[in-house]
Amino acid sequence: MTGLTFELLCMQLLTGIALGSIYALLALGLCLVFGMLNVVNFAHGAFFMVGAFMGVYFLGITGNFWFSLILTPIATGVLGLLTERFLVRPLYGRGIDYPLLLTFGLSYVLIEAMRVTFGIEGLPSVTPDGLKGTMDVGVGFFPKYRLFLIAATAVIIFAVWFFIQKTKYGLIIKAGAADQEIVKVLGVDIAKVWLMVFGLGCAIAGLSGILASPTRSVNPEMGIPILAESFVVTVVGGMGSPVGAVVAGLLVGVVYSMTSLFFPDLAELSIFVLMAVVLLIRPQGLFGKAGAMG
Repeated sequence: MTGLTFELLCMQLLTGIALGSIYALLALGLCLVFGMLNVVNFAHGAFFMVGAFMGVYFLGITGNFWFSLILTPIATGVLGLLTERFLVRPLYGRGIDYPLLLTFGLSYVLIEAMRVTFGIEGLPSVTPDGLKGTMDVGVGFFPKYRLFLIAATAVIIFAVWFFIQKTKYGLIIKAGAADQEIVKVLGVDIAKVWLMVFGLGCAIAGLSGILASPTRSVNPEMGIPILAESFVVTVVGGMGSPVGAVVAGLLVGVVYSMTSLFFPDLAELSIFVLMAVVLLIRPQGLFGKAGAMG
């Protein structure tokens, strides 16, 4: 290919990792909710969209990107807590289809709410002043914000890992995912654990939204395509596997980015081809367990 250089390949690889960072965060939130509650949250993309809107809105009010970066996951997390407590919880035990259909409907309610509140055109995305421009990464100049996105994702993933693996509440979540009856016998209020996990998943989705907002248009429909892509990541990594979510998110981002370089018209299709290939070779996904949807 004319003009193809090592530097260009490296830049495209970094672009894919930055895109994959968003996929990884979204899929991580999906995996936490599914792994613990066995709930397929079809409103996850809508929470991502709400997070993007809230981030831009809080930025307009406070004028401080870092402050809005804190407020946004809190707001979407609280919305997630309310959703689990009053909408999802009454459907536990009725089969996986019931919360799936409820969250599917909720996603459209949230979309309409953002249309009414902010208009169908959405809001202009803003890159923080300190993260504008490019930086020399040795093989070329790469946008500072995308580098920040990669670093921020790594910090968030480490924080979630530390919370799950090294704290008392994380151990309770792991135990509840393995055997809820045992956790109940030990005197743990499993309903509060469900509430915390669902809220955490929604907070991660909202955080993904504000982090992605400077790289894309902030509009009420932005959560629809990203939801499909995050489900692809979840399936490729393995349903309910946080490690699979992170690895598959980065893999899907790189595949999309590299395909965009060589075959731009096939970029959207490439991630679904990747999913098909993985499922043919390993039906449960890269890190999933057989029968996870059972």
